[in-house]
Order: sequence, then C-alpha cells, then structure tokens
Amino acid sequence: MTLVVNCPKCQAAVEWTAKERFKPFCSERCKLIDLGEWAMEEKRIPGESISVEDEFENSSY
Repeated sequence: MTLVVNCPKCQAAVEWTAKERFKPFCSERCKLIDLGEWAMEEKRIPGESISVEDEFENSSY
C-alpha cells in the first residue's frame, strides 16, 4: 500500500515513493513557491522571537 499525502501548497495528491522527487510537494513549482514564502517571512514557526544579540549573550563561546 502506497502512502498518499497532499501537497502543502496546492493540495494535489502525491504518492510518497522514491520516484516523487519533490515530495511532499507535487512539483518543483510548488516547492519553490513555498520556499519563497519562507524567505520573504510570509511563513514562520510560532514562538518567541529572539534577537541575534540575545543569542550571543546566552551562548558559551
């Protein structure tokens, strides 16, 4: 039995097999659109934001 997932961008059905190069996306186009949304900060992981300065102050380097 083959697992089928929905493309995160367009919701098209995608078989989870080795031949599907762009899984979980249905195509390179959907993959690049999603990457662009992350790069433009249209998408983000929920949580508290930290500044670069805070990260360096809390590190042990």
